[in-house]
Amino acid sequence: MIRFSKVSKRYPTGTDAAVDEVSFHIGRGEFVFLTGHSGAGKTTILKLMFAEERPTSGEVRVSGFGIGGLRREEVPRLRRRLGIVFQDFRLLEARTAAENVAFALEVTGARADGIPARVARVLDQVGLAMKAEALPRELSGGEQQRVAIARALVNDPPVLLADEPTGNLDERATRGVFQLLCDINTAGTVVVMATHDLDLVRHANKRTLEMRDGRVVFDSASDATESW
Repeated sequence: MIRFSKVSKRYPTGTDAAVDEVSFHIGRGEFVFLTGHSGAGKTTILKLMFAEERPTSGEVRVSGFGIGGLRREEVPRLRRRLGIVFQDFRLLEARTAAENVAFALEVTGARADGIPARVARVLDQVGLAMKAEALPRELSGGEQQRVAIARALVNDPPVLLADEPTGNLDERATRGVFQLLCDINTAGTVVVMATHDLDLVRHANKRTLEMRDGRVVFDSASDATESW
């Protein structure tokens, strides 16, 4: 599903590589933590996955797309195969939970008559069926993140990318959101979660890629046989 082959990313204003000669493969059905200190390269890795950044060298392949040679008009096609969740939720404040989720379908040209049922399905999946008409300011932080996850799931992507999705949440909400991501993974979606919450990583039996100074310094599955 996701493959990095000797990938480096350098910015014109930086002296060091944000990502330096990184190689790994994430297969179908995996849940992978991406860990490391602030500035280690976690967010750059995720941005390379959804083509917000392009590699300076090496090859990135995500869900059948080669990121380095991706044409501008192909980027929306890639992103329709990805769900993306951010730390700061990025909800539209003037729209209800249901309208926020529906927006993800509207911008991809989904049939209008099918949108309400799809929105209801994913809000039920994330446990917010009763909060469909609530505005973001009327929801807790954990509930807002669940709306963001529902929005990411509504196009049924095979891959979900989550950049510090529990970073702004208390311990109880963190547990709830993490369990939701586990449930999503169990249903067949690949989940890649960047986090600095080492307690969460230690207590979860999930593959871990640890980054330091732009390099992958530890892969808990490095001795496992890869499924290509």
